[in-house]
Amino acid sequence: MSSLAGARRKGEASLLAVSKWQGLGNDYLIIEETVLPGSLTREAIALLCDRHRGVGSDGILLHCSPTGGVPEAVARMRVFNPDGSEAEMCGNGIRMFARYLVERGIVTAPEFVVETLAGPVAPRILPDGLVRVDMGQARFRSSSIAWEGEGDVVNAALEAGGHRYEFTFVDVGNPHCVILVDDIKRVDVASLGPAIERHPLFPQRVNVEFVHPESDGSVSMRVWERGAGETQACGTGATAVGVACVHLGVAHSPVTVHLLGGDLLIEANGGEARSGVAPGSGCLYQVFMTGPAEKVFEATLAPDLLRRLGW
Repeated sequence: MSSLAGARRKGEASLLAVSKWQGLGNDYLIIEETVLPGSLTREAIALLCDRHRGVGSDGILLHCSPTGGVPEAVARMRVFNPDGSEAEMCGNGIRMFARYLVERGIVTAPEFVVETLAGPVAPRILPDGLVRVDMGQARFRSSSIAWEGEGDVVNAALEAGGHRYEFTFVDVGNPHCVILVDDIKRVDVASLGPAIERHPLFPQRVNVEFVHPESDGSVSMRVWERGAGETQACGTGATAVGVACVHLGVAHSPVTVHLLGGDLLIEANGGEARSGVAPGSGCLYQVFMTGPAEKVFEATLAPDLLRRLGW
């Protein structure tokens, strides 16, 4: 183990420092773009995320300098799935990334702005390792779904795995397909997840959430993440589920969302239609997510692994 400062041993090539974090069992490697010794190719990402031949994680968060497109941003977060694809945002990842920035001394204020492909995201550091994130606006329609009907995509129909399902589409910077079920324990996520992820309705693929409203007003969910498979938790997935359940009237804000790895608190405020759009169509919610994030370890990658990475 070592600090995240650059490391070099006599007679060896430069070593790559990484930091591993987790939130509700969803784990990510955080790497500084400035110290990458080579290209972050799909093959390199897959190897780093491999739990047997690499370090092991649900993805990689790359700390980059802001592009300037978001003037108030203190940093830029890029998110890579284990299959090498790049995601617009990661709800669990932004909590880890926020605590990482504070721990590294990159920011000192408790609240700041991070640039992502989904746009600016504002995390706020709370006591006891919790982070509250302004996730921005949630919509029930976007260019990520090939939908020809008018209005929001709410309680719409799709067929997958020989069955018909009602789903609600939620865009929280990345696309989600939320499906209410009677018993999430009996859902064949390993089969239905990839079938719906690659359904023709979703040309950019989609994250899939199977949800059951509980009698106490909370909701339970399982998630199949686009490019990652079933995971212990998904922050944007829980955000989408919270918004969908509030909109459908099966939960009230704030709503506790139970995931396999633990709980997230989702606040969904608003629901008003956009100006100029007919009532019941084009609704927007301002959404906040609160949950934990913690560091697992810091390390430097050995020369053998760097060689296999092509670095």
